Amino acid sequence: MNQNIEIIVDGQTYEAEENSLLIDLLIKHEIKVPYFCYHESLGADGNCRMCMVEIVGQKRPQIACDTLIKPGMEVHSKGEKIDTVRTNILELELINHPVDCPTCDQAGECSLQDFYMDYGLHTSKINVQEKVTHAKHVDLGANVMLDQERCVLCARCTRFTDKITHSHELGIIGRGDDARVSTMPGRPLSNPYAMNVVDLCPVGALTSKDFRFHQRVWFLKSAEAICQGCSTGCNIYIDHNKPKYRDDTVYRFRPRRNDAVNGFFICDDGRLSYKALEENRQRQTLLEGQEIETDAACSHLKALVQQHQGNITVIIDANLYTEEITALLVYAETIKAEVTAPLEFYNDANFEDDLLKSAQCAANYQSVLDLNLSTQAPDKKGLIINFNYPEQFHADTVVSFNTHQGAQASLIFPIASYSENSGTLTNKDGLEQFSKKAVTKNSPSPTILEWLERLKQ
Repeated sequence: MNQNIEIIVDGQTYEAEENSLLIDLLIKHEIKVPYFCYHESLGADGNCRMCMVEIVGQKRPQIACDTLIKPGMEVHSKGEKIDTVRTNILELELINHPVDCPTCDQAGECSLQDFYMDYGLHTSKINVQEKVTHAKHVDLGANVMLDQERCVLCARCTRFTDKITHSHELGIIGRGDDARVSTMPGRPLSNPYAMNVVDLCPVGALTSKDFRFHQRVWFLKSAEAICQGCSTGCNIYIDHNKPKYRDDTVYRFRPRRNDAVNGFFICDDGRLSYKALEENRQRQTLLEGQEIETDAACSHLKALVQQHQGNITVIIDANLYTEEITALLVYAETIKAEVTAPLEFYNDANFEDDLLKSAQCAANYQSVLDLNLSTQAPDKKGLIINFNYPEQFHADTVVSFNTHQGAQASLIFPIASYSENSGTLTNKDGLEQFSKKAVTKNSPSPTILEWLERLKQ
């Protein structure tokens, strides 16, 4: 078993595990070193040569991604000599790179741009007309577009399909200036995690067809949230923006690293689920299909509760935050209602895989089990109060609190979606995670907790 040892980097002492990778230490302590091909989930590849550092006693610079930490090691991550080496390597990376940053979706979050500002700013030895050109706008499949000209051949995408998904759709073909990423013959990029190659790409070679040309990333604000596609509870960023004269809108989900849950990745189903947040939203309070004032709607619900005393069922969606479920249990006790959260609707064995996707397709499935709620369909037919459960149940009277349209109920209340709210979710492994509010609408729908407060008045 390797032991912890001390090494010196730029004159400062750090503790690290012997024989671990030097680049991991530099990344952990935010010591600035450029790199394209290395990624913690994919391991060392050593092809971009950008992560050069000086090691005392070595004749020439070494790549940090393939250097093992040894006792007594002394490292220099900066200095005139090493900066010159990186500048020369970067020039090779850029020699055939197209000058299209103004139209590139990666602009603003591009490693190549960042490294150029640190180590570039040199005069190119060839002009634009002499650059070797490759194919642009290549549709790889699975919502991914490839611009071969922008590729720096870091091989992150090909290693992802080899090491992570084991689907092997991508490879590097050709030699020298003709080398480029491509799909294997007759094998379009089609695995359920394919869009992760967009996040892995350090430049603008791989872009999302769904996000292309929709927003500049420097306009986006990010909130740390939890994906609600299933009970895995993948950590995500919700990227949103409120353009002038328009409403706050979600433009994409991105994976957020959590080694205990999803690592660096999310599935494509979860990534694209942001679209449902904006589509067919329930915005009005309705009584028998006609818009009604909220105070009048609350009064009507209170009257229905009095009318159906002893014959009331509260149905809870297993995607609601734990704080909301707990408050609904208190509300149900107040009105002497039975509570159920049927789980059969969320079970989908076809969705499950060996990576991240769970057959329990509800974000707070585990909390329903932990709280010992009934998971059976309601057996009372007097008054049903449905809190965003997606399946419809028939009763004498149905009241529904919904994020989206489609409820078959006499009285419908609009509620905020999870991106417009915050709360706690428990994933399938029992890990409690907090999802932050991302979006603030111009005319926000009340949360369930806010509706419950109004019903107390």
